[in-house]
Amino acid sequence: MAILSVNIDHVATVREARRTYEPDPVVAALEAELGGALGITCHLREDRRHIQDADVDRLAEVVSLPLNFEMAATDEMVEIALRIKPASAMLVPEGRDEVTTEGGLDVAAQRDRLTDIVTRFNEAKIPTSAFIDAEISQIEAAASCGFAVCEVHTGPWAHACYEHGAESQKAQSELGRVADAGRQITQAGMRFNAGHALNYENVQPIAMLADLCELHIGHAIISRAIFTGIQTAVRDMVGLIENASP
Repeated sequence: MAILSVNIDHVATVREARRTYEPDPVVAALEAELGGALGITCHLREDRRHIQDADVDRLAEVVSLPLNFEMAATDEMVEIALRIKPASAMLVPEGRDEVTTEGGLDVAAQRDRLTDIVTRFNEAKIPTSAFIDAEISQIEAAASCGFAVCEVHTGPWAHACYEHGAESQKAQSELGRVADAGRQITQAGMRFNAGHALNYENVQPIAMLADLCELHIGHAIISRAIFTGIQTAVRDMVGLIENASP
């Protein structure tokens, strides 16, 4: 059964809208743990639009759950990751004009650079993950770079569900692409994770995929938490994942 790692970026988004000190994403992480999360994810972007450096330091110090540190493949972020030593470092693409991550990392186009980063992280005993689209070329490139984990971008599945329905041909095709990618990732000796745009309506078909290790979900949980509180929102999502069945 896949475990849930809760992304707490959007708590910081609310805080940064007022450039103030609340709500505190570290408190949100602690609440997520009480709700049954088994991991915490945060993304320190180059533009610092939500999570800030001080948040990362406090998360690394205070939170007892494994910390998944999302980051761009830049020298600055590599040095931060090496300093805080998260449970895992996930390399993602970044664009200054994007609202959120819009696609997977093009590993195949930057093998040398990414291999160097993965090597440095391996030496520091930090497992490295690549956030990729469900494409065999990217899986093969990630394996050649030495990544331990591939997280498959589930945005196309989620958007197809919203626009056409989960049983539509389009959605089922996207689900099949994620499933195929998961098999290829596992066969290449890497862990299979998944995330992006997953919510309470579309998570279960992904959660029941073979060999899936971890789901990273943030926006949907924080959105529900506005009405229910974080512990309940996390507990509801954990329940859906645990009860997913073929």
